[in-house]
Amino acid sequence: MASEAAAHDRDHHLLHSHAHEEGIPGTVNLKAAEGDDVAYGQALFPVPAEDPNDPLQWSNFKKTMILIICSFYSFLANSSLIGPSPYIDLWSEEFGVSPTKASELVSYPNLAFGFGSLIFVPMYLKYGRRPVMLFSLVTFAAGLIGASRCTTYDGLLAARIVHGFGSCVCEALPVQLVNDIFFLHERGKRIGYYTVCLCLGTFGSLPAGYMLAGGYGWRLFFYVEFAFAMALLILAFFFVEETSYDRKAFTNPPTPPNETEKEGVSEIEKGSQQANLAVPPRKSLLQTLSLWGRIDNDVPFFATMIRSFTYFLVPQSLWIGLSALALSYTFPILIVSPPYNWAVTNSGLFAVAAVVGYGLAVPFTSSSDRLAAYFTKRNNGIREAEMRLGVMLPAMLIGPAGIVLYGLTAERGLHWICFFVGGAMNYWSAYFYFSFTLAYAVDSYYANTSEMLIAMNIGKQAISFGLGLKVLAWVLESGYAVVISGAFGGVLLLNNVFLLFFMIWGKKLRKFMSETWLARLHFRSIREVTTH
Repeated sequence: MASEAAAHDRDHHLLHSHAHEEGIPGTVNLKAAEGDDVAYGQALFPVPAEDPNDPLQWSNFKKTMILIICSFYSFLANSSLIGPSPYIDLWSEEFGVSPTKASELVSYPNLAFGFGSLIFVPMYLKYGRRPVMLFSLVTFAAGLIGASRCTTYDGLLAARIVHGFGSCVCEALPVQLVNDIFFLHERGKRIGYYTVCLCLGTFGSLPAGYMLAGGYGWRLFFYVEFAFAMALLILAFFFVEETSYDRKAFTNPPTPPNETEKEGVSEIEKGSQQANLAVPPRKSLLQTLSLWGRIDNDVPFFATMIRSFTYFLVPQSLWIGLSALALSYTFPILIVSPPYNWAVTNSGLFAVAAVVGYGLAVPFTSSSDRLAAYFTKRNNGIREAEMRLGVMLPAMLIGPAGIVLYGLTAERGLHWICFFVGGAMNYWSAYFYFSFTLAYAVDSYYANTSEMLIAMNIGKQAISFGLGLKVLAWVLESGYAVVISGAFGGVLLLNNVFLLFFMIWGKKLRKFMSETWLARLHFRSIREVTTH
């Protein structure tokens, strides 16, 4: 009889399921059969192999540790990129450049953070998640310690690009690991945890500002980041096991033969069948600590890079890219100018808005999973990718409203609390769009997750770079109301209302895309990835 998956001890019980994907990508049959493990009364998907080394069969403790390490790495990497925002004016004076030029010390590392996925994602697909993550952490740490010792603008920019490029794996690998080790019904919640950590990286600007108050200078920020990066490297070495797995090699044995067929089976064939039914032992601790991942010779490194750009033609991945709007560039300059005249050491306090916004969103982390399970039950066990999107309806309008409030506050010199209210509204909304649009895109095209993540990350960071690189010059020329409230708010609203399009026509779009030349182009990679 089917039983709740959470009730089982995974160290002694191997999970079973007969769930399967239907003909349309993103449509999954979750009807539970006799003997299936279930969650929310529905069968588990993906279907785990009869092997304790299958990441889907690992203990909850191991899975949680991997998620915590990857999520904290995302927080640390993002804080290292955005955290130094309060230093823009300081760097302008120290290096003798304009504030716009100094802001490039934040813009270009963010661009490297996105485009690095072109290299790192094919690397972890071909050579394994574990070695690429460890290499990423080493590169990240090297860039941080280099930044802490720089004395020139060009040197600091180079070091910042190195640690931004090295940590780019944080944009894709955590989502890949969620797919590797968690089931469909757990995906929204786990991606939500990762998203909170990634987005809370903006909190790094708060301690960055107060380090100046202590008289330590901007270099201390990179020393602290380096120390955490080394601690994280040690934790990753011991806890992040290789999650790339060839599930095809451990498919369930065929249905047992009938009595007539049994009589004609030789003893050798019987022995062979029994051997096939044997469950392999769990890897030893030393085996799990190997620096070598599972090399997949079937993954074409350069073809993976090239194919990823075709996902800009897939609306779900473009939707992710258009979610990336930030306010971190303008607040440190606004708040130290009249009529506010705050001290430079307090210019990082806008991180409080992010903490409040994301903190109020955390209780909704599992909401999309529960809503999707509810609609799946009403749909006779058939899961559609769009079933999780309803929870995003309030965020569709709240985010743009927050952007408008922020821009009008800057333009008209309203009370400083309005900056924080508008920012918190934007961040609260951003949580839903970062988390659940990502989960939706992955649900829609599960087999090609990694290639889609490349497109998402490049699109997101390129738009952030494009909007952020000249934002200071734009607002000086046209005003905050026009640029922030009008342009940024308008783009965000246009992006958000696409929610209605996907809720109504999402399945038809998935079906259409599955019949185009794009589907034929990705057919081989679909067959490859679904076995891993």
